[in-house]
Amino acid sequence: MKSITIKGSERESVGKVSTKALRNAGAVPCVLYGGNQAVHFSAEAAAFKNLVYTPNAHTVVIELGKGKSFNAILQDIQVHPVSDKILHIDFFQLFDDKEITMEVPVKIVGTSKGVLAGGVLRLNTRKLKVKALPKDLPDFVEADITPLEMGNKLYVTKVGAPEYKVMHPENTVVAQVRISRAAMKAAQEAAKAAKAPAKGKKK
Repeated sequence: MKSITIKGSERESVGKVSTKALRNAGAVPCVLYGGNQAVHFSAEAAAFKNLVYTPNAHTVVIELGKGKSFNAILQDIQVHPVSDKILHIDFFQLFDDKEITMEVPVKIVGTSKGVLAGGVLRLNTRKLKVKALPKDLPDFVEADITPLEMGNKLYVTKVGAPEYKVMHPENTVVAQVRISRAAMKAAQEAAKAAKAPAKGKKK
């Protein structure tokens, strides 16, 4: 999985006054959990744009100076309800020998037979939770829709890889090919034509 580096500085004070001052200065207060103790730090708001404002999944390298560096993932984010300004971010520390669970986007590959026949593809699940060691976290979960006929569904049991585990019930639908209105109308007309008596034949 691709990684983004966030350069910040540790916070000496975590009170409301210092937190407000950080935000007024254009910085974002953050906390890193998962280690022996929580690490409070801050970084410029612009440093998070490639992490927050993207559909892609990333791990994070948090550099706090003086040789301090942590591998992590974004765990939670608080934004202002009106301005969408980032108010606070929680990170969770990664360790090479410990599995982690996180959401990654679904990437559709292949060309569905059902779509070629006039069906409509619907992506039911845009992100999936996966569990793996940090080195095995995927950038995305590949979903091959090639075998899907019209009316078929692609279940979560048909996606994934040996390096990670998809953490969803087996009946979770990732994508499906629905019958389009045009295809449905054509099928109805064909059915009517099949039932209609042939010309010249008595009922």
